Amino acid sequence: MEDLKKKLQDEIAVLENELRVQLPREILRARALGDLSENAEYHSAKERQRFVEARVAQLQKRLADWSMIDMSRIPRDRVGLGSTVVVMDLEKDEETTYKLVTSEETDVANGRISTSSPIGRSLIGKREGDVVKVRVPDGVKELEILRLTTIHDEVS
Repeated sequence: MEDLKKKLQDEIAVLENELRVQLPREILRARALGDLSENAEYHSAKERQRFVEARVAQLQKRLADWSMIDMSRIPRDRVGLGSTVVVMDLEKDEETTYKLVTSEETDVANGRISTSSPIGRSLIGKREGDVVKVRVPDGVKELEILRLTTIHDEVS
């Protein structure tokens, strides 16, 4: 969870530097070229400035929302945000490990799935030994939860 917070803060810092240092220089340089009504460089820099301002606002809101997460509400004995879950696909007889993360941290290739994904939603609130059914494009998948490590286990 701290990784996400740091990632958001780093992106905000980079964008704020662009907003405060780089873009004002580009806008001044473009203004010096003359007629603003037909100045593509000026319009491009102003458009980028609006985009960066909107992205910074979006990231700051996400950071504020993130800091409001109440760790005491995340279960200690069931699957929740930050849990690492080892499941057995009962049809294929193969184990897979998933880490449940926020949508910004999703990296399916590395087993990091969103709590709002179909598999993530089906696992939330379940315990070791539970079997869950997940609707996937080619039907229904049955997964048995073999092992569970919650965010509380990882923090301590």
